[in-house]
Amino acid sequence: MKTDVIETTIRSRPVSQLLAEEKKRITPKRPRDYVAWAIAIAIVTGLVWTAVTNENYRWPVVFSYFTTQTILNGLLITLVLTVVSMALSTVLGLVLAVMRMSHQRPISGLAQLYITFFRGTPVLVQLIFWFNIAALYPHLSIGIPFTHISAPVNVNAIMTPMTAAIVGLTLNQAAYMSEIIRGGFASVPRGQHEAAESLGMRGFTKLRRVIIPQTMPTIVPATGNQVIGMLKETSLVSVLGVADLLQSAQAIYARTYQTIPLLIVASLWYLIMTLVLSVPQSMIERRFSRSTRTRLTPAATSAEPGAGQPVATMRESLL
Repeated sequence: MKTDVIETTIRSRPVSQLLAEEKKRITPKRPRDYVAWAIAIAIVTGLVWTAVTNENYRWPVVFSYFTTQTILNGLLITLVLTVVSMALSTVLGLVLAVMRMSHQRPISGLAQLYITFFRGTPVLVQLIFWFNIAALYPHLSIGIPFTHISAPVNVNAIMTPMTAAIVGLTLNQAAYMSEIIRGGFASVPRGQHEAAESLGMRGFTKLRRVIIPQTMPTIVPATGNQVIGMLKETSLVSVLGVADLLQSAQAIYARTYQTIPLLIVASLWYLIMTLVLSVPQSMIERRFSRSTRTRLTPAATSAEPGAGQPVATMRESLL
């Protein structure tokens, strides 16, 4: 009787499960592995040595300007441009993706035309174009069609360098986000659409409750890469006179002639921000990984039949 109680207690305890991809794999070392390590160490050592011993880098100047108020103000503007442009482009990209997948030829054609144009022209050209849009349309009127109710708009006063930067970055990024979102939509099986329609869901309800949650594992990792790309892409707005991080560094070395040290300062800040963004991106990618993981029980024993065999496959929750 006591043995039965102990056996029942043991069987009622949850058995720890081990992911197959978490098992430690032992790979034998080969001579070429040691050669590769030696070459990599030699290259890194040489780069560090020349950076430390070459006085032309002027590291004291770099450290003295690294946290100046001008650089920090430019860093703040860079972050604001990144956040605002990515938020607006994601919303616009979602609209374009829905239009692109529409069964109405004129609607899908307009979306395709937009995507083709903004993906086919350089971002720098688009930024300069929007900054000078007042040369084409110096005055616009916003009003109700077929009525005399309208309000004049001075385009030259509205299209400031900051506005032109946000507009240019947003419209360009929206073309790429629309393709990312459309790829996420395409990854949802047709059966999910039919199941949602059988439950009476239509239009926006089906999109919000069924489609978008299942596209997140595909969309989120790619969007993280786009955020990092946008962070570095904001350096292009310096040609418009926006006081971002690069423009702030240029303003200082134009006055002090310390070109290389100030470029190093800007590069280090971009590198730091990229590394900071990479950490949550990696966590999100693991969270939304769509890989099907097979969990294994510990090693089988003669008293536990079936142990060591794959247990039921489980997908990560999307919500």
